Amino acid sequence: MTIQWNDLIVRDARALTASEIRDLLKVAERPEITSFAGGVPDPSLFPLGDFNGVYRDLMDDDVAGRRSLQYSISEGLPALRQWIVDDLASSGAVRGIDNILITCGAQQGLDMLSRLLLEPGREIVVEKPTYLGAMQAFSMRRPTYVGVAMDADGPVVADLDAAFAAGARIAYLAPDFQNPTGRSYSLERRLAVLEVARKYGAVILEDAAYSKLSYDGDVAPSLLALDETHGDQNAGTVIQLGTFSKTLAPALRIGWVCAPRPAIERLVLMKQAGDLHVSTINQEVALRAARKLFPAHIDTLRDAYRHKRDTMLAALDDFMPEGVTYTRPEGGMFIWLTLPENIDSRQLLELALEEAKVAFVPGQAFFCDHGGCNTARLSFATEKPERIRAGIERLAALIRRVHNQY
Repeated sequence: MTIQWNDLIVRDARALTASEIRDLLKVAERPEITSFAGGVPDPSLFPLGDFNGVYRDLMDDDVAGRRSLQYSISEGLPALRQWIVDDLASSGAVRGIDNILITCGAQQGLDMLSRLLLEPGREIVVEKPTYLGAMQAFSMRRPTYVGVAMDADGPVVADLDAAFAAGARIAYLAPDFQNPTGRSYSLERRLAVLEVARKYGAVILEDAAYSKLSYDGDVAPSLLALDETHGDQNAGTVIQLGTFSKTLAPALRIGWVCAPRPAIERLVLMKQAGDLHVSTINQEVALRAARKLFPAHIDTLRDAYRHKRDTMLAALDDFMPEGVTYTRPEGGMFIWLTLPENIDSRQLLELALEEAKVAFVPGQAFFCDHGGCNTARLSFATEKPERIRAGIERLAALIRRVHNQY
């Protein structure tokens, strides 16, 4: 008898869909394509020589080397967790080591939190637009999405208040250089968001993946830093997700969740039931690399990405036709494009790949309500400046031609 897979696979797993970005990256890797699609770090900025030295030194240390090849505790290496605690404290977020769980990248943190907090029909508030990878993680739990509109300062407070008043108690927010728009919240909006969440006893999941990639000065305090717990490790409105993927290397797969201890304790049990713990050697390497490279390496990344951002913004200013608007991010890796309403970005992408030899991500993928048909995400992270300018010029010419056809 033939196996009936659709009958065996549970509804949660059937809720998963392919990532448009992952599928698009396969096309964007062709050498003739200028890719503004992938939100990944520039590999030329990976500190290869330093990593070579870190690995060599670790393996030359008989005790530490053998320890790094062994099983470890599910919470993560204590020294790495303490480094994260100290780093958070330097930006005003005072927490303890028992508030930290090391995860396999921030994406595993999203997955684990979705299994901790979501169930079919439970509402979760998200920005419009929001990070596609978060919705992928959440969707397996089949929640009900409540989208809130964004303005230049962050989520519209009236919309957030209405969502919580209607019963939602969980919100996923990205206050710093959001993927996909590059927008950041003002300090006043951060305080207002926290006030509304506390009013209703809601939990905020704060995605801080890009928080260190600031190109125009210091950023406002994180929601975690503003969420004062007065030393009580059991208290807090904010759960923050962090990662080394944007500052050291994605392949380390080292992320973390910072949360009140009752949540961490449950997450640790989930970790034990899942993969036991994150790779011990990768945790050790990440710790040694962070101690050795930061903050100088962060400055190197900021300089390089700032130049690329400025190159893309200058090209957009020079070439984009009237009717096209775009964000001017103060950090991160993304610029958000809003096209004339008569242009569908998915249809535009097909022409862009074929005629302009340019890839980007259509914006509709980032909306929980499938809106944003005339929007697109551009990443300036991986291409060289001269290719950025030439690619934007070709894309702008195509947009002008398509717009004039209607």
